[in-house]
Amino acid sequence: MAHCCSGNERDSLAKSVTDARDAILAASLPVQGTENVHLGNALGRVLAMDIHAPADVPAWSNSAMDGYALRSMDDDAIRRIIGQSFAGHPFKGRVGADECVRIMTGAVVPEGADAVLVQEEAEVHADRKITPQTVSKAGANIRQPGEDLQAGALALEAGTWLRPAQIGLLASLGIAELAVYRRLRVAFISTGDELRPLGGALAPGQIYDSNRYALHGMLERLDCEILDLGRIADDPESIEAALHSAATVADVVISTGGVSVGDADYIAALLGRLGTIHFWKINMKPGRPLAFGQLGNATFFGLPGNPVSAMVTFYQFVRPSILKRMGKAAPWTPPLLQLPLAQDLQKKPGRTDFQRGHLLQTPAGLQVAGIGQQASHIMSGMAHADCLIILAAEAGHAKAGSLVDVQILEGLV
Repeated sequence: MAHCCSGNERDSLAKSVTDARDAILAASLPVQGTENVHLGNALGRVLAMDIHAPADVPAWSNSAMDGYALRSMDDDAIRRIIGQSFAGHPFKGRVGADECVRIMTGAVVPEGADAVLVQEEAEVHADRKITPQTVSKAGANIRQPGEDLQAGALALEAGTWLRPAQIGLLASLGIAELAVYRRLRVAFISTGDELRPLGGALAPGQIYDSNRYALHGMLERLDCEILDLGRIADDPESIEAALHSAATVADVVISTGGVSVGDADYIAALLGRLGTIHFWKINMKPGRPLAFGQLGNATFFGLPGNPVSAMVTFYQFVRPSILKRMGKAAPWTPPLLQLPLAQDLQKKPGRTDFQRGHLLQTPAGLQVAGIGQQASHIMSGMAHADCLIILAAEAGHAKAGSLVDVQILEGLV
């Protein structure tokens, strides 16, 4: 493999971000194993089967407002209050001519009533009577049975990633247990003699292993079963043993560092013996080198060692692959927003640029601006960013006011 190009120049042999992502997704097969879990433990899991509503939701007519349940046919006649209906405590009788029932939001609409008069539109008298200030139409302020979901309707499809709203919907259906795909097992290692654990002093040329903690956090947000195999020294036998061990226990193996060409970058030769691995140069900045392929039965990603490069390549390639392998239905990548730039951004044509940015609320609306230095080793810029500004490979400098693609980091990080 040849050395990567320098600067921003385009390499005609390098893959575009889109082509690399498409190739990775095509090779990312969903797991097959499933398990039953309680709804309270299902957050972050992926449904393994369709869920149909077992009954109408709501199951009965109920009031959308606090007010008075009455018959619309009686128009604006004075009504006598004959009882009350609270949520969980319905009125047992029937509403007749010139009668009404005091009702609260969510309470069952009593038999005979076909409308709810909101309490602000009722003049209440001391003798338990009301005078409507407006005429109610049939169905006014009533939630009908099956208005949300009818019995038998598809509520959630297999492949749905269960977030809080989906958990709430399933709870509203009374579903206590459900089938989900098993958790994806992801192992990761850091390579490099220069890496040191936290808490100790650094000698010249040494750095703390920040990639290890960033990777753990990104995987934790995906609800994977995480296998942290720690730091591996730049020693061929140690790296080979670690990769072989990881491939036997994990569905996905991730390494950081050692994927470019250099005297100490043994990983390329090792992977050629252990699996079928492609070594790509990607027309992107940051994050030029990327290794991807099969390591035994595991999907393998070799990410760059620079911390910002490792995170950006994880978001663009690893995260979509993991989501697909988890069983999540498409889309696997977050939608892009188009926002106006608040300031000029510098860029040379040649590579797709993922610049760290932050969102600005302005009198003219939401805008985006670059943040700090954009070099791939500047982790402080990544830490203060809330989005990535994506500038196309063929694009040059971007002027203030021009529209740019923006990928929101919240939900990714």
